[in-house]
Amino acid sequence: MSQLICLACAPLVETTFAIAQQVFGNRADGRSHVATVAHPCYDESGIAAAGQRGKCDLRNADGMMRGNHGLMGVRRCWTALLLGACAGLSTPLARAADCPDHPDAIGTSRVLVVDPREHPRIGAMQYKETLPLHDHEVVLTFDDGPLPKYSNQVLKILADQCVKATFFTIGQQAQSNPAGVRKLVAAGQTIGTHSQTHPLTFNKMTLEQAKPEVDQGIASVTAALGDNPSALSPFFRVPGLLRAEAVEGYVASLGVQMWSADFLADDWRKISAAKVYELAIKRIEARGKGILLLHDIHERTVLALPKILHELKARGYRIVQVVPATAEQPPTPTEPQDWLVHRPSDDGPVAQWPAVPAFNFAGSTTRPNPTTADYSLLSAGPVDTSVLPREASWPPPASVASAQAAPTLPMPAATLFEIPDPMPAVPPRRRVARTQDASSRRSAASAKPTAHARREAPAERSKRSSRASAADQAGVRIASLKQR
Repeated sequence: MSQLICLACAPLVETTFAIAQQVFGNRADGRSHVATVAHPCYDESGIAAAGQRGKCDLRNADGMMRGNHGLMGVRRCWTALLLGACAGLSTPLARAADCPDHPDAIGTSRVLVVDPREHPRIGAMQYKETLPLHDHEVVLTFDDGPLPKYSNQVLKILADQCVKATFFTIGQQAQSNPAGVRKLVAAGQTIGTHSQTHPLTFNKMTLEQAKPEVDQGIASVTAALGDNPSALSPFFRVPGLLRAEAVEGYVASLGVQMWSADFLADDWRKISAAKVYELAIKRIEARGKGILLLHDIHERTVLALPKILHELKARGYRIVQVVPATAEQPPTPTEPQDWLVHRPSDDGPVAQWPAVPAFNFAGSTTRPNPTTADYSLLSAGPVDTSVLPREASWPPPASVASAQAAPTLPMPAATLFEIPDPMPAVPPRRRVARTQDASSRRSAASAKPTAHARREAPAERSKRSSRASAADQAGVRIASLKQR
């Protein structure tokens, strides 16, 4: 049925082109005025249709649509739209309306096709680029599976909601449960790799240590896919997001896209399912779009996932599936700024360096080097120095004479430079008084009996008094003898 519809697309292109001539007109200047019509390169939800990038542009302020060759650009763009619509019929999306017995399913709104070689590293948590999602679009990712007890429940929840996600599978898990890997393929999910043994030391490993983890993980998941190895997508996520430049360079050399994330739900921690749900919704709302990292090996994730999907739909979010580009499926047309985590503002000024002109020095004409013959003084022979002007002396004589003739002033007297003392000296009256008091205290202290005298024994005092009395008696005798 889809082939018949696609065959009918060819005549529709010519019919649409004729209608476009009537609506837009055909101008000789290569421009077509746009009336109140929808953008021919995008659908009503703002999703870019398949086609060549840059053929249509409605961002001009004067409401003009410009193509490479006037109306031929319109023709190409309508052709791309219709052919893209026909190609999309062969790979139907899991719309919410396609989920039986689940009228409230969120579904999958679109498929984003990416080229890993053009954008080797994505995820706002660690890189400057992330997926070019529209506002309120979310990509679900699950790590560390498959683990039958919980991975099968996660697959059942996603199937009931018609949701497609990306599963980053561990090599050892794929070896232990190859049937779980094939279930992912049967469910239409995207499969990436997550190393062989999930070591949390990628940021410390040498390149020789990291290579086997990457290579063996890819080989184990490929072996689990059996006869369908092409079902493995060239997507890789480092365990624990413990990135290292050497590993990133090696993964990019394999043509594999390195995935980080835009926000987490912390479901690997020992928290409740309600907390997982709360963190997921809170962080999605804070950013408005992006890649959500979950794990399909925990019971708390299984319990929180239905509530997360229900709340996302209630808040107007849409689920997007990501697949790698192939020869039959080219990348979704995007602009380079769509991948930037921090896009430049359309309203703010953009600083640009001036363009450097390309000089052609090899083909330009140059003048010959000058010789001594080009200078008249050098070619005229010896110069008579007597006729040359002499250098003027410095300072000029007139200024010296005027300085000598200037009147002299008398020498100023020394008293002009004397500065009176603002604080006259005060006689040290208090100091003299203190000195007198101190001397009187010393004399008084000397008049007082000393402690040694007070401690003298009474016998000594009696001896001294007896000697004094004997001396007095002797003096009396001498005086009496003299009188005789």
